[in-house]
Amino acid sequence: MTSPLKLAVYAFLFSFTLLTAAEAWQARSTTSHSREFWLSIVKHNGAVPEGESIPGLARELSSLLGSPDPELRDDIAYSILDAWIVRQRRLSPSELLVLLDEWRANLRKGLGESGTDSVLKRSFSALCLASLAEYDLRSSFLDESHYRALLADALAYLKGERDLRGFDGAKGWIHSTAHTADLLKPLASNALFTKNDQQAVLAAISEKLSSAREVYTQGEQGRLAQTVVAIVRRSDFDGAAFDGWLAQLKEEDRGTWSEKPLTPAALARYQNHTYMFEAIVARMSMESLSGAAVTAREALVNVLKRR
Repeated sequence: MTSPLKLAVYAFLFSFTLLTAAEAWQARSTTSHSREFWLSIVKHNGAVPEGESIPGLARELSSLLGSPDPELRDDIAYSILDAWIVRQRRLSPSELLVLLDEWRANLRKGLGESGTDSVLKRSFSALCLASLAEYDLRSSFLDESHYRALLADALAYLKGERDLRGFDGAKGWIHSTAHTADLLKPLASNALFTKNDQQAVLAAISEKLSSAREVYTQGEQGRLAQTVVAIVRRSDFDGAAFDGWLAQLKEEDRGTWSEKPLTPAALARYQNHTYMFEAIVARMSMESLSGAAVTAREALVNVLKRR
């Protein structure tokens, strides 16, 4: 007869074996393919080898979004995911919703940190969410509750992200502000985007530029400008709200030159606003505009003439 002690030992060893096997399976499920495997998919424009599952591969690629290796994170993971989602439409709506939930959760992981690698997963999750938002413009798969949650998360991430690095010589693009702007642009073009949302997004953009405390140097103001232009181009564009937003920014900047002493943070706010205004006007000059949109462009030009 086996003693109670031996039975307990056997039970422990069996449980440990199962746990170890599960952990090993999970590790293989996220790291089972080599760099060469992924580069071959990139080389062949997203074509998947026979016997491979695109949803499974997409989850594996998602695990690389936080990699400090720019080739794995950007050239491989993001590039393949964007191709499969936007251009090739290789994932079903239900599969996209699984990724949506994962990437939304990633926006909050380590939020508030600065100078650490945690920003990579947040920033590139925002960029992948932009691919989902672009997909939704062409073939709606987000119901109103999913859309509103995504917009709320995008605005919370824009406000909460403290790591504003653009490009790093070793780790490549970080670009959290630009990637969040890339997400807000298609969300602002969506039929579910309301006039109240217009005001919320414009306010979030001005708050980000005003609080940055440094001049963005990697085109972030231009990417935010694209979101503003998406709002201006809407058929329900709220010109009065836009005028109020512009007046607020003018007032903030008017106080720059009365500050004693003049601070680098105040100058950064002024320059970030200026570069965004210039980018908005440049992009609007390439659009066919009418009505309130033309008035908005003229107001921006007048602001720039006085800077």
